[in-house]
Amino acid sequence: MIDKIEAWRCIGCGKIEAPQTCIGVCTDRKIELVYAADHERLLAELYEQTHSLEKLVRQLATITPRQGEWESSYRALQARARQYLSAQRHQTEGEQPQDGL
Repeated sequence: MIDKIEAWRCIGCGKIEAPQTCIGVCTDRKIELVYAADHERLLAELYEQTHSLEKLVRQLATITPRQGEWESSYRALQARARQYLSAQRHQTEGEQPQDGL
């Protein structure tokens, strides 16, 4: 989980103040901030996930099985999808996947 910093942001001038509100001159709304490094790390992870899914979808959209081979093509795509899901589960648990996905 990414650590968040709670702060106050003025809806008029946009100033950000933490951890207390101002002396009453501005109208503040509570906001949540994250560290830029955490944000960048999460963006990189999401890019990797998106790229992997895009590869799988591109294969599904562009591969035409030979006559009578639709089932083996489908099974191969299923296996790739399972590898992707397994890799995602391992990343969520903080482990490295075995198959390099």
